[in-house]
Amino acid sequence: MTEATPFDNRRPGKRPIRSFVLRQGRLTPAQARALETLWPAYGIDCQDGLFDWNAAFGRDAELVVELGFGNGDALVYMATAEPEKNFVGIEVHPPGVGAALQKIEKAGLSNVRIISVDGIDVLEKMLADGSLSELRLYFADPWPKKRHHKRRIVQVVFLDLLAKKLRPGGLLHMATDWQPYAEHMLEVCEAHPAFSNRSVNDGYIDCPDWRPETHFERRGLRLGHGVWDLLYQRQ
Repeated sequence: MTEATPFDNRRPGKRPIRSFVLRQGRLTPAQARALETLWPAYGIDCQDGLFDWNAAFGRDAELVVELGFGNGDALVYMATAEPEKNFVGIEVHPPGVGAALQKIEKAGLSNVRIISVDGIDVLEKMLADGSLSELRLYFADPWPKKRHHKRRIVQVVFLDLLAKKLRPGGLLHMATDWQPYAEHMLEVCEAHPAFSNRSVNDGYIDCPDWRPETHFERRGLRLGHGVWDLLYQRQ
């Protein structure tokens, strides 16, 4: 693939291509309070070196990252349903972070931490190679216009990075309601030697039990979109 990719050009003086556009949105008073009062308990600030995840959670457990968690509904559902795993949710939009913090506190969860920076920075800087058990990427921006395809996060270079950070046997689970993006993800992943498809038929899987219906999914269904799940395993 010869087109520019989301994070292969991070050189001094050159603006990197991002897979997202930061829209501040309007914080509700409750979300603003959550960011101020709950961040010390559940938030993690980005750092340049490797992070001690076991110390942050107070235990050694499988580490699962949800990249771009929106308003946190799926993150809280999964952390509640899989208490034996440690979950890290990454989201750049403050209203979503504030909403997620409220839900985590209400659910009384101790196995979730939140980071509010570009997820690629977290993967590159804070995660040791082979330390990640799963990465879950649900309804990422499909950037439907051709001139914006370079902004799509699922690219060869993204898979190269995940191939280093996922442990052997680790899982990459993706979902989208945009068929051209599903086809793009399938094409890129099928061609990558480090990943094998867990599907038994056409490359896609039925929605697994661990993924709930999300806000973006419901919106897509109302618009008449289909939904495609892809599940790949690190070789």
